[in-house]
Amino acid sequence: MNAAMVVLIAFFLLALVLGLWSRRGKEMDIEQWSVGGRNFGAIFVFLLLAGEIYTTFTFLGASGYAYTYGGAAFYILGYGALAYVISYWLAPAIWRYAKREKLVSQPDWFRRKYDSRNLSLVVAVIGIVAMVPYLELQLTGLGIIVQETSYGSISRTAAIWIGAIVMAVYVVAAGIHAAAWNAVVKDILVLVVVVFIGIYLPMHYFGGVGTMMQTLHEQKPGFLSANLPSHDMGWFITSILLSALGFFMWPHYFGAIYASRDTRTFRRNAMFLPLYQLVLLFVFFTGLAAVLVVPGLSDGDLSLLAISRKTFSPFVVGLIGAAGIFCALVPGAMLLSTSATLLAKNVVQEFRPGLSGRHTAIVAKALVPVITLIALYLTFAGGDAIVNLLLLGYAFVTQLFPSMVASLHPRNPITKWGAGAGMVVGAVLVTWLTLGKRTAGEVLPFLPESWHHLNVGIVALVANIIVCVVVSLATGGLRVGSIPAAAGAGTPPVGAGTAEGR
Repeated sequence: MNAAMVVLIAFFLLALVLGLWSRRGKEMDIEQWSVGGRNFGAIFVFLLLAGEIYTTFTFLGASGYAYTYGGAAFYILGYGALAYVISYWLAPAIWRYAKREKLVSQPDWFRRKYDSRNLSLVVAVIGIVAMVPYLELQLTGLGIIVQETSYGSISRTAAIWIGAIVMAVYVVAAGIHAAAWNAVVKDILVLVVVVFIGIYLPMHYFGGVGTMMQTLHEQKPGFLSANLPSHDMGWFITSILLSALGFFMWPHYFGAIYASRDTRTFRRNAMFLPLYQLVLLFVFFTGLAAVLVVPGLSDGDLSLLAISRKTFSPFVVGLIGAAGIFCALVPGAMLLSTSATLLAKNVVQEFRPGLSGRHTAIVAKALVPVITLIALYLTFAGGDAIVNLLLLGYAFVTQLFPSMVASLHPRNPITKWGAGAGMVVGAVLVTWLTLGKRTAGEVLPFLPESWHHLNVGIVALVANIIVCVVVSLATGGLRVGSIPAAAGAGTPPVGAGTAEGR
């Protein structure tokens, strides 16, 4: 047993113990289990909202994209910063209405705003379908990280099973509390590891970042620009836009917003999180260093781990792997608890309206191992590259954005029929385009050549908006904007303050 394996096992156990410990003294009804009793302070909300920055995507996808596509990877830096700016106005508006109406899931929002059970079911299905590839991403990344950093002592399959079991056990026990406490360890560990390797590797091999960039430019001209044939500026801009709009449309992000104690937290976070995102630069430096140090990798997602194994001792490699483990377990726990909440609250309880909060929590907990097994099956059945899995999920959840934003208006111009039709058309179109590996230029040949590689999620979003508007105009008599309970009459416009939560 090498030093790396000892470190990895120790951190697996730490994650499990911390997750179980986090439930101490709490009665786990559905509100406590899913949104922390709406009592999380600034630190926990910051770490949960920052979770999108540091997932297995950070370790594998971001560095792998930099390794494979060079400058195109910088779209990752752009969309997060833009999304957090949007959250300055969006998150407080979501929180105020959710607190007043005691919402615990994303479909609850659409159920109340549009006064439609069927629409909430559509939202639940879209959310779960979007979260499956995201959860698959975490498990796939976990397997890769543990296998590589244990030097093969722990197989990818075994690592995925261990991680899935640990995750399922502490989610059943403590729900969002387990994710929040593990997020504290994760962000400290990841921050130290990412900054260290991002500075050390360019210094060690090239004498500094500037020299490394100059060498890359000389050996691979144009590699550092965001203008590769399949990842041109059209793709770059639309991927940033799609991901920024979809950032807070993830169902588990609604849960993180609901869990906050007040709205001040969101405004502080909106100022600091874009700066926090700059740490991703060190991940890019690692991937770019790997281009020159370990060239020719068949899988770019392995670049960070390959250069780390080549450079560091097994103990340090084990610490890097431990950071990767937490990068999988924390967002994975959020995805699991949110998926289970969606199914229990917005599917089972819709058909069993007499179900109490305690029994709904029991159903949600029972669904956690079921969802875990489905994710495991899909993981072992094979998947796409890390970044592509994430982009697919974003393309799905972004289809909720038009109806979500419209519902914030005191007199919502979108009807429940328009909202549902737009979502369904957008989701179906995303599936057709993605599974068929079709480009925007292939389905819309009249577009200028510079638009041929637009992110297909944007194509689906435009279709969604058109259908949403047309159907709403046709069903204008069914508008729910004037129904106080459903539409949230009296809800302040986005960005407006109230005495509560200020």
